[in-house]
Amino acid sequence: MERTQVVLPAGAIRRQEEFTRRLAALHRQRGRQTLAMVDTYGCQQNVADSQRLMGMLREMGCGFTRDPYAADIIVINTCAIRENAEKKVFGVVGQLVHAKEKNPDLVICLCGCMAQQEAVAGRIKNSYRHVNLVFGPQALWKFPELLYGVYTDEKRVFSIADEHGSIAEGLPVVRESDVKAWVSIMYGCNNFCSYCIVPYVRGRERSREASDILAEVRELVEAGYKEITLLGQNVNSYGKDLDMPMDFADLLKEIDRIPGDYLIRFMTSHPKDAGRKLFETMAACPHVARQLHLPVQSGSSRVLQAMNRGYTREQYLEKVRMAREAMPDIVLTSDIIIGFPGETEEEAMETVSLIEEVRYDALFTFIYSPRPGTPAAKLPDPAARTEKQVWFDRLLDSQNRISGELHRAYIGKTVRVLVDGENGDEAWPLSSRTHGGRLVHLKGDKTLIGQYAEARITDSNTWALFGELV
Repeated sequence: MERTQVVLPAGAIRRQEEFTRRLAALHRQRGRQTLAMVDTYGCQQNVADSQRLMGMLREMGCGFTRDPYAADIIVINTCAIRENAEKKVFGVVGQLVHAKEKNPDLVICLCGCMAQQEAVAGRIKNSYRHVNLVFGPQALWKFPELLYGVYTDEKRVFSIADEHGSIAEGLPVVRESDVKAWVSIMYGCNNFCSYCIVPYVRGRERSREASDILAEVRELVEAGYKEITLLGQNVNSYGKDLDMPMDFADLLKEIDRIPGDYLIRFMTSHPKDAGRKLFETMAACPHVARQLHLPVQSGSSRVLQAMNRGYTREQYLEKVRMAREAMPDIVLTSDIIIGFPGETEEEAMETVSLIEEVRYDALFTFIYSPRPGTPAAKLPDPAARTEKQVWFDRLLDSQNRISGELHRAYIGKTVRVLVDGENGDEAWPLSSRTHGGRLVHLKGDKTLIGQYAEARITDSNTWALFGELV
């Protein structure tokens, strides 16, 4: 795919701006402010996408609500990674029929990865007729045009064509925090892990120009944002499709040169593409957090091959060794799937032994969920769900013990944290994060939110630290 086919021309964006103006005029005719509700499921990329949808809605003159019965427009941004997420979305969409009965003019939109699947779109079309608009991630940039079609044609609109995907620069955004921000550096995925639906719904990898990324980060730093997370399905693939040679490590170096008091995080990093250059760059860049989310998925080389992950257990452990050699204080986290089709108890225990060897600070753990349309969904899967649950519980027991031990080692230490929000807990009203991303509950006044502070750690549990301001 040529770069000229990836980056949308300015004229395409201006066309959407014209539809936005028309929608704003239609909304003014209500005699009151139009209210929109955006409900987001799934990964951080979905959160970033929703912030752009909110930006477009704001330009249309909309305010925002969390009450579906008060809303004039509801946008549900969906995730297709796991079956439970899909079931939850269908449940939510089904309940919205009551809001539609109360307000027949309510426009209900379903978008995101789940919406891009033909089977899901067909189910919505036939069984959820109160949904007005369905569109996939590749069509997000033309949301104003699609919504205008719903209003003016007075019929349901579906935009789920199998597109390569594009990059739309200059879309408005509503950031829901003035402390933390997401910055997408690329879209799509080329890896085709055998269990994952993402490449089929988000298209092929396409990198934003470095100049556009740097301009966005610089603007955020100048606006006072303290923590900026770079997003991509595999950030380590960044730049492979660009005309000017630049990889992800090079991009980190360029961002690090932007002056200011801020921290850069990133996700997700595919182990097959992470290497010494990245780890040494992280170590050399003071603005880059000493935190690495490096999803291993399994500790069995046989299962990793079946997953099409592109590395062995031994190669993964060598990456961990290199990362810790470059940054002895690095905080490591990972993703694990238990019960992949054909996985045996012995292979599941290889995963448990790997986490005992690596000693992750935290894990995101899942029992395998088949995704229709992926190669893994067609594999024989003789292990019972109850058996997989036993393996899963063993994994959790090990990781909870390790996390507890690592967190107890913080007690008595003083660490720098970014106070980023409120907990809703009278005893520990503030939440904060260490340089390595560990959650710290603090006592203090909410005027501290958005500031860096020194905290002495006084207690811990499996999931978090507790501290007092120094």
